[in-house]
Amino acid sequence: QVQLAESGGGSVQAGGSLRLSCAASYFTYGRYCMGWFRQAPEKERERVATIDRDGSTTYEDSVKGRFTISKDNAKNLLYLQMNSLKPEDTAMYYCAAARGSCLGVFGTWGQGTQVTVSS
Repeated sequence: QVQLAESGGGSVQAGGSLRLSCAASYFTYGRYCMGWFRQAPEKERERVATIDRDGSTTYEDSVKGRFTISKDNAKNLLYLQMNSLKPEDTAMYYCAAARGSCLGVFGTWGQGTQVTVSS
């Protein structure tokens, strides 16, 4: 059964950094578009960043220049480097996979890791 597991969340002060990781079991990252999503309390889930099979990336406007998505296909690991964190980045962060391109449905999700940024 395909599984994703996030790690690396925590509590930091504004301006700090965190690196999230997502490990996959039973599938190969190279065949999927991978993404990071987040959901804050009482807000809708939003797409933070994606990385396609060819390595092309997209970012939500509010994180451009601060967050970097990357992956290691050989190790089946996905990363989200988050710098210059702001209180509004506080949310549960999820990694997800879409079979094929990033235009597809993200059908596989991890359990999430909490990121809390204090001012």
